[in-house]
Amino acid sequence: MKTAGGNPGPYRPLKAGLLVLCGLGLLHVSLFTDLCLRYVKEGMRPLLIASGAVLLLLGVASAVLDRGEGAGEHHHDRAEGTGEHHHGHSGVPRVSWLLLLPALSLLLYAPPALGAYTAARQPAKAVVHDSAFDPLPRTSPLPMTLSDFTSRVRQDRGQAVKGRTVRMTGFVTPGHGGSWDLTRIILNCCAADAQSVKVRIHGGPALPADTWVTVTGTWHPGGTLGTGSAAVALDARTVTKVPRPANGYQDALPLG
Repeated sequence: MKTAGGNPGPYRPLKAGLLVLCGLGLLHVSLFTDLCLRYVKEGMRPLLIASGAVLLLLGVASAVLDRGEGAGEHHHDRAEGTGEHHHGHSGVPRVSWLLLLPALSLLLYAPPALGAYTAARQPAKAVVHDSAFDPLPRTSPLPMTLSDFTSRVRQDRGQAVKGRTVRMTGFVTPGHGGSWDLTRIILNCCAADAQSVKVRIHGGPALPADTWVTVTGTWHPGGTLGTGSAAVALDARTVTKVPRPANGYQDALPLG
């Protein structure tokens, strides 16, 4: 690339700027907001913060070095008595520009969290086999996670959930025939390995997809309770809208 007066070329400041932009985007979603929890589990946040800091420092260091190198080359050119040199500086690799849009997206518009659209297009997460179940507390309504309710319905030979009023929290995934699924999406690492846990809800109002709710009700009879034929379903008594939890990618107990 031909440059005048020892100028390091138009692309080199852009390379430094791209690194800084990516670093700021990562720090924005992981350090200054909770937006990163839309894409990764909580335990990954420190790694995102560290990555953002490294990219930011690399960008600043690159800009400083380029500025110093440009000043040195300018001094050399004056000593040689010429203002033109052919340098071997390479431009920004084309693939690097693919980072520009994601970086701007993290700063200006963060994609929404995974929700009903994703859950409706994947099967429910397989139930982990549990050979022994502890007695359930006498609390009524009994707070439960969707995973615990599912395993109790299909594996608890003691049928401890029979007749019990339980309370669970999740978001609405529309179904058919007047029913819908109370859903949680669980991440092992990031959004790419997301799995959904669903409980079919019978009764209650027809709410928009992705509405977070707390549902109380009793097991909806279907199949034989305590076996794989049992319906993972609830007859709703109350359905209450609630705010989305700060980390919606955990199958947590309902609050309150």
